[in-house]
Amino acid sequence: MAKVKKQPRPKAVTPKGFRDYFGAEVEDRRHMLDQIAGVYHRYGFDALESSGVETVEALGKFLPDVDRPNDGVFAWQDEDDTWMALRYDLTAPLARVYAQHRNDLPTPYRRYAMGPVWRNEKPGPGRYRQFYQCDADTVGTASMAADAEICAMLSDALEVVGIPRGDYVVRINNRKVLNGVLEVMGVAEGETRDAVLRTIDKFDKVGEAGVRELLGKGRLDASGAYIDGVGLKDAQAEPVLRFLTSKGADNAETLDNLMGAVGDSEIGQAGVDELRQIADLLAAQGYGPDRIVIDPSVVRGLGYYTGPVFEAELTFEILDDKGRPRQFGSVAGGGRYDDLVARFTGQAVPAVGVSIGVDRLLAALREKGRLAHEARGPVVVTVMDRDRMAEYQAMVGELRAAGIRAEVYLGNPKNFGNQMKYADKRQSPVAVIAGSDEFDAGKVQLKDLILGAKLAEDATLEEWKDRPSQIEVSRENLVAEVRKMVAQYDG
Repeated sequence: MAKVKKQPRPKAVTPKGFRDYFGAEVEDRRHMLDQIAGVYHRYGFDALESSGVETVEALGKFLPDVDRPNDGVFAWQDEDDTWMALRYDLTAPLARVYAQHRNDLPTPYRRYAMGPVWRNEKPGPGRYRQFYQCDADTVGTASMAADAEICAMLSDALEVVGIPRGDYVVRINNRKVLNGVLEVMGVAEGETRDAVLRTIDKFDKVGEAGVRELLGKGRLDASGAYIDGVGLKDAQAEPVLRFLTSKGADNAETLDNLMGAVGDSEIGQAGVDELRQIADLLAAQGYGPDRIVIDPSVVRGLGYYTGPVFEAELTFEILDDKGRPRQFGSVAGGGRYDDLVARFTGQAVPAVGVSIGVDRLLAALREKGRLAHEARGPVVVTVMDRDRMAEYQAMVGELRAAGIRAEVYLGNPKNFGNQMKYADKRQSPVAVIAGSDEFDAGKVQLKDLILGAKLAEDATLEEWKDRPSQIEVSRENLVAEVRKMVAQYDG
């Protein structure tokens, strides 16, 4: 009889391009998103949790034009031959939801959404195939008040999570202004216009001189390779450069410069007028250029958005992998997209929104030490006598009822040292200790594990040395004394 081949054990590895999030990371993200949700709710936005799965047809605008339907998304074919996919972002689902339920939704419809999205793309350092997004959108109004409101709300959200004024700026531009510039240049729809847009998108990397070269004959990049240019003449390229360098000393000067850049273009003038409306509306609410500013150098996303576009940039410096200082950069972006819902309805529906890069914003807060809370585990009730488990459970029940995070040690109680190691690994602030002697006397021992860790680091610390690391309290005062011990490390 042939020997049955043993099935190999599965490898315990995270799939390529994905990662696991543990307690402190999850808590930090939850806390930050709760704070942002509070701002959105205050502005009158409603929460929406749409399906994590959409039909590929609904996501079509975001997919490459290729034969394989799941290129760019994680997709599969259902039993009825319908192609479905994990959502690529939170905007396409919103367009589908609004088109499907528009008769039951208010107009305009304000919604915010937070959750994971999935992209079937090549992973890299800090680039994962699953990540969190945090979006807010207003659908159904063309009023620039909606755009101004999104920018103000983004500013408030950054401040409430711990990014103070001076450490960020929300910058605003307008696709219509760029369209006006392209009109003045005489660049029609087609390959040349697409090439100009791609070149403009490189402005933050290569600067004015680099864009000038790329719009013309071309340039040598940092590696020495020659990059062919668009082939425009200097006079033809000049309006683009005027547009990109239009930022003045204040919003009024910037808007005047932009009006000069668009010349007689009606669409360009309309775009400048929209920026002027937004600036006036923000100024009326007290959002000055220290927080939100008109800035024509914001060019990312101009190929997708149909009107105003904005980006939140953190302006403080961090050190890169080689120890060199650099600015942290963008953590959020958005703009007006008036064509998306029309895919479903056949009718243009104006919309504007913003998306915050959750992981990047968390990284920024962590870099500056501005996460709102320190990771801390539960109070651990140790077990000295397993026959009295009901009494230990009674203690932990009282602590939990009082709102104190707590647990009973459920491992082998024979080795007390292992219980203390467990409490340390759990980052517990306090261990509750009670054996037969304590129970008979109506007492419990409370061990201050945070103080113990501090003394282990440096026993000479003046602020710690006069405080006892373990105290005995009456059983009836357990909750009050634990709360007191934990509270001295809060705030």
